[in-house]
Amino acid sequence: MALLVGCTYSDSEDPGFELYGCHNDVLGMRELLIARFGFKLKHVELLMDRPGSSVMPTGANIKSALNKMVDQAKKGDVLFFHFSGHGTLIKPPYAPKTEEVIVPCDNNIITSEDFRQLVNRVPKGATFTILSDSCNSGGLIDKETEQIGPCATPDDAISKLRPTRMIPFESILQYFTTLTGKTSTDIGTHLVEVFGDDASIMFRPHDPINKKLEADEGILLSGCQKNESSHELTEKDVSKPCGAFTYAVQMVFKENPAGRNLSNREVVIKARNIMKLMPDDIENEQHPCLYCSDQNADAPFLGVINDA
Repeated sequence: MALLVGCTYSDSEDPGFELYGCHNDVLGMRELLIARFGFKLKHVELLMDRPGSSVMPTGANIKSALNKMVDQAKKGDVLFFHFSGHGTLIKPPYAPKTEEVIVPCDNNIITSEDFRQLVNRVPKGATFTILSDSCNSGGLIDKETEQIGPCATPDDAISKLRPTRMIPFESILQYFTTLTGKTSTDIGTHLVEVFGDDASIMFRPHDPINKKLEADEGILLSGCQKNESSHELTEKDVSKPCGAFTYAVQMVFKENPAGRNLSNREVVIKARNIMKLMPDDIENEQHPCLYCSDQNADAPFLGVINDA
């Protein structure tokens, strides 16, 4: 079962936030899942913010689809979530560090704690792989084990030459401050005011969410490190706009015969190598990472499909 989400934010009040390759990303990923990994079309759900879409990729709709996927999972199932869109970092008032989030089309952010809660519910013997082609995506599953992690990247290494998949936290806060009329700098206050129970669990009363003592079933392939941007390739680089990381992953499987399984570790390493051949601003500023258990690091990417 797979959920593929692409957000271009074409209705954003700030035209600088619009992205151009996210719909192409998920359509290409759907093709890869079906042709290479044996997913059935009926088990691959797409959410895109296209005009006329019956179900938009809002925070509530994305979480509803993810919860349904996890609720239906059983031993042997392979769950896959691909997000192509903006990401950012937030600093909750009570938290000692910044937290990674993805940004749905309605700005109802989905946090690392939301993904931790989902992973904790995955049944033993199933796997839940997340591929997030978004900025600041390293560590998007809270408390997940780092397998391929940060490289040294200058703090100011953010390209001004091509679109990046980051919305500054301050812009989201300003959006909700205008919407609610409240002056609080606590983003959670605004999100709960606007979205109620559909706001992230990070901002609502809940029992503590802890990582399981044993190795869990979560696998994160992040488009970049926590402090980095994920870039878009433009029509100057490729035939149609797309995410650099998504493109690299698809090229990994194009360049490797279908009869050979690649591990999660190999996919990330090979994607990094492909991205070294991209323009300098991507090569030097974007380093995909892998977060999962030791066992899952060397397990085949998307494993054995139980898609009857």
